[in-house]
Amino acid sequence: MKNKTIWSGLSFLIGAAMLLASCGTATLNSTTTSAPTSTPTSTNVATQVTTTSITSTPIRTTATTSSTTGHWWDKLGSPQYGGSLTIRIPSDIVNFDPDLSTGLMSVASAWMEKLTSDDWSLDPSIFDYKVAFRPNQYVKGNLAESWEMPAPNTYVIHLRKGIHWQNIPPANGRELVADDVVFHYNRMFGLGGGFTKPSAYWGTVTFWQPLASVTATDKYTVVFKWNTSNPEVIMENQQAPTPAQDVENPEAVQLWGTLNDWHHAIGTGPFMLTDFVSGSSATLSKNPNYWGYDDRYPQNQLPYIDTLKILIIPDSPTALAGLRTGKIDFLDNISLQNAQAINKTNPEILQIGIPLGHGLDVDPRDDLVPFKDIKVREAMQMAIDLPTIAKTFYGGTSDPYPDTLTSFYLKAWGFPYDQWPQDLKDQYAYNPTAAKKLLADAGFPSGFKTNVVADSASDLDLLQIVKSYFAGVGIDMDIRVMDSASWSGFVSTGHKQDQMVYATLGELGLGYEPTKQIPAFRTGSASNWDMVSDPVYDAFYPKVIGATNMDDIKQIVKDTNEYVARQHFVISLLQPNTFGLYQPWLKGYSGQNQSISGTNGPKLLAFYAARFWIDQGLKKSMGH
Repeated sequence: MKNKTIWSGLSFLIGAAMLLASCGTATLNSTTTSAPTSTPTSTNVATQVTTTSITSTPIRTTATTSSTTGHWWDKLGSPQYGGSLTIRIPSDIVNFDPDLSTGLMSVASAWMEKLTSDDWSLDPSIFDYKVAFRPNQYVKGNLAESWEMPAPNTYVIHLRKGIHWQNIPPANGRELVADDVVFHYNRMFGLGGGFTKPSAYWGTVTFWQPLASVTATDKYTVVFKWNTSNPEVIMENQQAPTPAQDVENPEAVQLWGTLNDWHHAIGTGPFMLTDFVSGSSATLSKNPNYWGYDDRYPQNQLPYIDTLKILIIPDSPTALAGLRTGKIDFLDNISLQNAQAINKTNPEILQIGIPLGHGLDVDPRDDLVPFKDIKVREAMQMAIDLPTIAKTFYGGTSDPYPDTLTSFYLKAWGFPYDQWPQDLKDQYAYNPTAAKKLLADAGFPSGFKTNVVADSASDLDLLQIVKSYFAGVGIDMDIRVMDSASWSGFVSTGHKQDQMVYATLGELGLGYEPTKQIPAFRTGSASNWDMVSDPVYDAFYPKVIGATNMDDIKQIVKDTNEYVARQHFVISLLQPNTFGLYQPWLKGYSGQNQSISGTNGPKLLAFYAARFWIDQGLKKSMGH
């Protein structure tokens, strides 16, 4: 891995692109190696750094734990009780009620709990929960002890017994029962129990609309009936770590109407919200009566830490300064450039690559000349050297593979690059000579002029590299930059672009549920910036929604991905990483940033914060 800055990589790539294009040599840089399994090891970005060994002095160590069990987590040492965990979120907390989850920053998952969760005992080398999607085999019960689907449209959960609400009025520590879960879903979707219409937000969420009813058949059993028999659609909704799963206390709603006042925060979780200062911080204290135990050490009651501190810091340099000085234990969504800078100044801070969450791409207007000719789109793809960009611009931290709809990070789904036939790999290999011939065959022997509308928040350095590669085959691309709000109105809402689009977020969401990705290129879809109108593609979505067998569903998703790749609807770039940076004394973190500090708020904050522990001897010996 080369320790290069972004700008040195940029200069190299632009020069290389122009030199190779001027030579006119057919250079094939495609690879036939399989896409590697993502293994989250704690590494620094630019150079592997050996951290100085420091003897840890256990503080309030659990007497019944052992670090010689032969499990993969033994390397973390024995868990310790006590101390605090401090994280940062970039936006103010404006939402405390799952019923009001309008995409605004919420931290309700810090004290409320979900029916299902991640598997804390699963080795991260098998699946690391870095992306939002959870394949069914990696979902584990939380409030729900077990579940089954006795009929294609029926999902039944069995609650754990002995789970109690926090001992706060009006819940007063009573046991959680099935009627509480029914209340939650009735309130969100207007399915009964005095709720006749869905909440303003949840009523607009398309994928929940097939939910027909939720009933309690006994004290601990809840039955969900759906107006669909597609098992993946049902499980993607029932098991996704979203606010739809955060179960609120019925007595609190009945007393106060809504829970969007932090003083009304009541859950079943390991922490209780004890202080909140808008624009500054939220403080959560250990719930002494929490029901949960550590799956890795079943004798250990959770949580380990005494205090969870959430700092609201919009300014990234300020947050990075807090990490450098040890005031913050974890930061996510850190750019490669900032990660490299931290590596130089604070090599003791550990770093782990996190998939960005979506593939980057350039989206042409496929309904307009010249892009309506597939030969033009294929030529544009072949004009870009993805492996060199991955190696040089991203310093070897990004995989060099193109993307379609579903990334290989979604285990057992989609159409990963190692499964592509060679003829398709050749269409994505860097080959400016073949690209020029395709353009000539399409009637553009001298290339053409075009433009791309770019979000100012996107990686404009990368777009300059793409511009230089296009220039090598005669395509003169003008980059037109807009601020994020203007770009969103111009592209997402208005579809006013007349040539191409480039932005931070595209429709290629590698962390999104597979069946929910398929509408991206459907005729008339809001995310169809490419203005694709293809009856073959349009047929995939009703086909996958109508499927009732999981193998059939996976095959349809694979076929959809291959069709997207072969039609070159977009010019695929790469799936770069951001980085999670964390202190060496934070134990248990392996890249679960979607769960700890998501864009609109944490998804499984209570789950992970209760299981992380602080090596306080190490922290003290490092001067913190």
